[in-house]
Amino acid sequence: MTRVLYLIACAAGPTERVDDGVRAAQSQGWDTCLILTPSAARWWEPRLAELVELTGHPVRSQYKLPGERDALPKCDAMLVAPLSATSLCKWGAGIADTLALGLVSEGVHMGIPVLAMPYFNQAQGAQPAVARSVEALRSQGVVYLDGAEGYEPHPPRHGDAAGFPWDRALGAAAAAAG
Repeated sequence: MTRVLYLIACAAGPTERVDDGVRAAQSQGWDTCLILTPSAARWWEPRLAELVELTGHPVRSQYKLPGERDALPKCDAMLVAPLSATSLCKWGAGIADTLALGLVSEGVHMGIPVLAMPYFNQAQGAQPAVARSVEALRSQGVVYLDGAEGYEPHPPRHGDAAGFPWDRALGAAAAAAG
């Protein structure tokens, strides 16, 4: 039986290579559905068809209209990677104004394993709202992957988007999904 992963990507450097994350998930046996924040979707707009072909599913970035059927299968886990500081703070404050944040805000309270691996710089990470948001998410049961278990914020202007640890994030998702 194939497990379904919702890979949810925010507008952060590694999202320019989110296809690498999808391929890595698929190589680990996940049927991967991709959800992008609206800003991340703009980055991929000219090549969105490539992601649809790669995943075999619609790539979602907007809420569906009332009465529309769900376009994606039910998932076994949700992984927000990369998670931007902006989306982290909105999510931690309970703001679900995008499909990406709405899915995880609800999913964690429906018993779905929800994990998040950040990608932002140390200056962004120094904002007090970041630590409060991480604490709020962890208190709800979100597995926040930082430090040795995930990703540490990098110095400003020194991020390595190509070196984003997709395998570490996906390994944690596999463990959480059981």
